[in-house]
Amino acid sequence: MLVQNWMSTGVMSIGADESIRKAIKLQKEYNISLLPVMEDGKLIGIISDRDIKKASFSNTIPLDMNEAIYLASKVTVRDVMTPHPLTVSHELTMEEVADFLLKNRISGAPVVDNAGKIVGIITRSDALRVLISVTGGDKMGYQFGFRVEDKPGSVAAIVKVMREHGCRVASILGSYENAPDNFRNVYVRVYDVEPEEYSSLLEELKRTTKVRYVVDFILNKREIFSG
Repeated sequence: MLVQNWMSTGVMSIGADESIRKAIKLQKEYNISLLPVMEDGKLIGIISDRDIKKASFSNTIPLDMNEAIYLASKVTVRDVMTPHPLTVSHELTMEEVADFLLKNRISGAPVVDNAGKIVGIITRSDALRVLISVTGGDKMGYQFGFRVEDKPGSVAAIVKVMREHGCRVASILGSYENAPDNFRNVYVRVYDVEPEEYSSLLEELKRTTKVRYVVDFILNKREIFSG
């Protein structure tokens, strides 16, 4: 999952001496939240919808519409942009990018190639799209949460049961977060489960391992089990 496969391309940019009014227009017209700021062909800053909101005069002094439009045409991008913006390499994975955005508390960043040229923009929304994709969030079915022993074959045993009941596996994810020593949490999303198979599937899974919860995305039902 490389960032180059998930970023927005055809990046719209703006000059440092353009007005805030133009930045607002571009953001609305192209439905974008981040605009790279360029000067002499180089990236010198970035302006976000948050920067524009912070620059709003209406929070401090009362303005009518004409005054607001006038001031927006006089304030430049350079006045409110974030200089020296953080960038990410197009060769990073989306996991690395998500960690980068989270640690730096930013909503997105320009993506650059090995020559430092901007080739795209990546945002938190893109990271959420990845989450939905890798978890099979677009598949109507069930998600099971398990706590399994951290040993070879523990996940394979679960998958074997599911396949015997005709399930198609959309995703398998694991985590040691909040799991006791020598255990891990596993999350499996399946689809194409026949309704008459569900009860027997759940009972056999309970005999196989610790089932923590089941979410039925078809009927929007949830069962949370103890532990």
